[in-house]
Amino acid sequence: EINTMSDPKDHIMGVLPNWPQWALNLLLAMSALLAITLFISRMTYTPDDENETPDEKKILDKKHTTHKTLHSDFNSFRRSYLSVYLVIMLADWMQGTHMYTLYLSYNVNISALFLTGFLSGAIFAPFLGSLVDKFGRKRSCIVYCVLEIIINWLEHYNSFEILLLGRVMGGISTNLLFSAFESWMTTEHRKRGFPEEWLGRTYSECSIGNGTTAILAGVLAQFLEDRFDHIGPFRGAIALTTLALLLVLRWEENYGEHEAGGHETSSLYRQFTDGWKLVVSDSKVFRIGLIQALSEGGTYTFVFMWVPTLLSMNPPGGVPTGCVFSALMMAITIGGIAFQPLEHFFSTKVSSKERASELSAFFSYMMASASMAVPAICLCCSANCFSKVLISFIVIEFCCGLSGPIAGTLRSKYVPDAYQGAILNIFRLPLNAVVVTGTYATDVMEHYKVFGLVSGLFLIAAVIQLTLAMGSKEVQRVKKD
Repeated sequence: EINTMSDPKDHIMGVLPNWPQWALNLLLAMSALLAITLFISRMTYTPDDENETPDEKKILDKKHTTHKTLHSDFNSFRRSYLSVYLVIMLADWMQGTHMYTLYLSYNVNISALFLTGFLSGAIFAPFLGSLVDKFGRKRSCIVYCVLEIIINWLEHYNSFEILLLGRVMGGISTNLLFSAFESWMTTEHRKRGFPEEWLGRTYSECSIGNGTTAILAGVLAQFLEDRFDHIGPFRGAIALTTLALLLVLRWEENYGEHEAGGHETSSLYRQFTDGWKLVVSDSKVFRIGLIQALSEGGTYTFVFMWVPTLLSMNPPGGVPTGCVFSALMMAITIGGIAFQPLEHFFSTKVSSKERASELSAFFSYMMASASMAVPAICLCCSANCFSKVLISFIVIEFCCGLSGPIAGTLRSKYVPDAYQGAILNIFRLPLNAVVVTGTYATDVMEHYKVFGLVSGLFLIAAVIQLTLAMGSKEVQRVKKD
C-alpha cells in the first residue's frame, strides 16, 4: 500500500516562494522574533498613558477632567496623526523602492538625479523651516502633499529635464516631510494639554508603523508594477498622497510662536535668525542636531551599501532583495516596539527618568556602531562571513527602529515649540552634507572601509549623546520657551 501521507514541512515549503533556504530561514526567524517581541512587550509593559502619573494628576486638576476622558482625547488625537503619517510613509516607501528601476528604464543619468535631490534639500533646508513655523505646520503639510502629487506625476515623463525638476521639488518636499508633520504633532500635543510622557507612545507607534508600511509597500508596489509597469507604484503614491491630503484638512493649525497669535507679529526674518541663533548659542540643541546628522547620515550610507555588499558575497542561491528588505523592515518594527520598555528599564533600573532617553540613545548608537564594525572587519579579514554580515545588517535596522522614537523624544525635549520647524530643517543641512559624502564614499572606497566609516559616525554620535546624558539631570522639557 502506498503511503499518501506527506511531511507537513513539505506542505509549508511548497507554499513559500522559491527563494534560497537561507533567505527563507531569515524571513521566518524574523517573523517569529517579531511575534515574540510583541507578545513579551504586551505582557510585561504598560504604556505610560495607561496609568495615572503625578504629572498627569496636575493636568487633570487644572483641566477639571478625568484620566479616562483625557486618555480618550489622547487616543483620538494619536489616531488622527498616525492615520496621516502612515499613509504618507506608505506612499513614500512605494516610490522610494522603485525610483531606481524607473530611472533605469528611462536610460537617464541616475546619479545626477539623486544628487540633485540631496543638493536641493541642503539648499532649501536653512530657510524652509522658518516658513513652516511662520505660515503654519498644517499648511506646510498640505504643501507637502500637493508637491508630492506633482512630483509623482512628473515621474510619468521620460525627460531628463522634467525629472530633474521633480528632484529639485523632491528636495523641498523631503524637508517638509521630516519637519512639518513632527512639528505639528509635538506642538499640538502640548497645545491640548497632554502629559509629556505620552509623546513617547506616539513616536514609538510611528516607528512601528514605519517598518510595517515599508513591508506592505514592497508588496503593493510590486503588484502595481506588474499591472502598470514601472510607473505603477508612483500612481499608487499619488492616490495615497491625495488621501493623506484629505485627512490633513481635518487638523487644526498651529504655528511656531511664543504666545497665541505671535506668528502674526513675528517676521519671517526673525523666525529665521532666531532659529539659527538658538542652534549656535544652545550647545544642547547644537549637539542634538549634530547627533541627528551623524546617525542618519550613517544610516543613509548603509542603505546604499547593503544590496551591493550582499550581492558581492555570492551567497548560495543569490540574494532575493525583496525578502531581505522585508526582514530588515521587521527589525525596524521590533526596534519601535522595544523603545518604551527600554526607556522604562533605564528610568527604573539604571538611572533616573530624566536621563532615560539620553541613555537609551547612547545604547542604540553604540550597538549600531558595533554592528557596522562587523562587516568592516569581516570583509577585510575573512572570506566566509556572510551570516555574520547579514546579522549585523539586522542589528543596524533594529537600532534604526529604536533610535527613531528616541531621537523624536529628545528633539521634543530640547527644541522649543516656537522653532520646531526652523531647527528641524537646520538639522537637515549637515545631514545632507554627511549623506552626500557617504554616497560619494560608496563609489570610491572599498566596502569594508565604508562600513568602518559608518561605524565611526555612530560611535561619534554615541559619545556626543553621552555628554547630553551626563548633563540631562538639570534639563526640563521645553514647551513654548
